[in-house]
Amino acid sequence: MKVKRFFAQSMAEALKQVREQMGPDAVILSNRRVDGGVEIVTALDYDENMARQRLGDQAREATNGSRLAEMQVEQHRRLEQELGRSRDRIREVREKRASVGAGYTGGAALIEDASPEPELEIGRSAVAGGGYSDELAQMRAEISSLRDLMGAQRPEPAKPASNAVQQRLSERLQEFGLGLELANSLSRRHNGGRLEDGWKQSLKMLATGVKTARQEWLDQGGVFALVGPTGSGKTTTIGKLAARHVLRHGADSLALVTTDRYRVAAHEQLFVFGRILNVPVRVVDESHSLDDILDELSDRHLVLIDTAGLTSSDKGYEQQLSELARSHHRIRTHLVVSATSQPRIMKSVWHCYKMANLAGCVMTKIDEALTLGESLGFVMESGLPVAYYTDGQKIPEDLHHAEAVPLVRLAVERLKTLQQQQAVAEGA
Repeated sequence: MKVKRFFAQSMAEALKQVREQMGPDAVILSNRRVDGGVEIVTALDYDENMARQRLGDQAREATNGSRLAEMQVEQHRRLEQELGRSRDRIREVREKRASVGAGYTGGAALIEDASPEPELEIGRSAVAGGGYSDELAQMRAEISSLRDLMGAQRPEPAKPASNAVQQRLSERLQEFGLGLELANSLSRRHNGGRLEDGWKQSLKMLATGVKTARQEWLDQGGVFALVGPTGSGKTTTIGKLAARHVLRHGADSLALVTTDRYRVAAHEQLFVFGRILNVPVRVVDESHSLDDILDELSDRHLVLIDTAGLTSSDKGYEQQLSELARSHHRIRTHLVVSATSQPRIMKSVWHCYKMANLAGCVMTKIDEALTLGESLGFVMESGLPVAYYTDGQKIPEDLHHAEAVPLVRLAVERLKTLQQQQAVAEGA
């Protein structure tokens, strides 16, 4: 894994640097305002399991993926500081030696490079130089150790199950929809006994690892934004939330906002919801900024923000997410993920929208997925609390406040249904 920090006067400039130097596969670990602009920390080939291994016992404090990324960034900053101090010490030794007329050769000049991964080689003449060379050699070892910590060490492959029961349990968990690594990890915790006991134990651990929102948005109030790819169900979910809120609290305390000014007729569906529910719909454009609109709607109990389903290569992607991240209002941004997506796509979407400071997620199209283990595994690995899930097109009936245990039970029922269908097909 390669970690690098970028500084710029604006978020757009920093993201441009990331795209040019790290490419489209870079994962944003953190972004924050600093003196003179913004700082973004990115990584290539980011892997949460590897990050937890590198952090060791400290990783226990990371209750979700966002906190884990923050800890990874903090560790990276500390290591950079240590490298900086080591480079300063070597520079002082070199200047001191030069002042007494004793030069040395070799690759130590590379210390002038400000790269977080310096390469230092001491020539033979330095080795023959007595105390100075000993000190330089000691510091070279120190930098080499720090460089090893900074460099990416690939985690060992997931250990397979150690006995027949664990192996069968892992296979069942994979049929459930979990990935190989997570399935093996859960199955290895079952030390012995019947397969069914291990199955129940694994389901309990899964329910414990899936975090959900304690309070419904409709009662809690505030400003909530939905982000995600095109077709994930953002606008339909907002319609369901809006309809339920109007039924409970009336239309006067609700407002809808859209930031999608990039596609032709992108607002039509949201305006239809607004007319049916008698709720105002505002559009963020060149004349009306997001903060200006939210200032005007500050008297509303609940504001729901719909966004364009843009990818990192689309025009306006950076601008849209920057608007959400920079707003002086407390916007709780949630990622909308379709349960029919492949796990790799779910993770890609999560990394794509992470810079919006995600507070949680909404799972959609639960009714269309063959198994739900993929969605539960993604939620468990990402650490994103699930606020709602949807299982149909009916408004607002097919919207449900998420709870971990019912979600796991629903996933088990879906697996049983799939197995029955397979058995019928095989019998036919």
